[in-house]
Amino acid sequence: MLDTVIDVVAGTFMVVGCLMSLAAGIGMLRFPDLLSRLHAATKPQVLGLFLLLAALGLELRSWVVLPVLLLAWLLQLLTAPVSAHMVGRAGYRTRHLKRETLIVDELAAVVQAAAQREEREHGQDGERDRSDFLD
Repeated sequence: MLDTVIDVVAGTFMVVGCLMSLAAGIGMLRFPDLLSRLHAATKPQVLGLFLLLAALGLELRSWVVLPVLLLAWLLQLLTAPVSAHMVGRAGYRTRHLKRETLIVDELAAVVQAAAQREEREHGQDGERDRSDFLD
């Protein structure tokens, strides 16, 4: 009886995890700009992976694999949002996004201040003085 319940829960986790990962893939293809695609790639994918790893842990019924599954999920949980943030920030700075889709642009002031600081430090054309590289 308990094995049947565990199998049903594990099967449900597998199906929902696969659907979340599928939604992430479809969102990557269908969304219009970089930031929307990054959101679609990270949010459902991390939850989908968690559900798949939980299903795997339930099906294997072994405490030995639990640390490995937990480590895999924690690494994904830490790296996916950070890498998406860095790609989104680089895309923002290189203008690979649709500004009309932004509701609030909190990064504009930071980027403008950094550009002004760079301009003050390195001159009007943005090039560094050759003497900076000779030391």
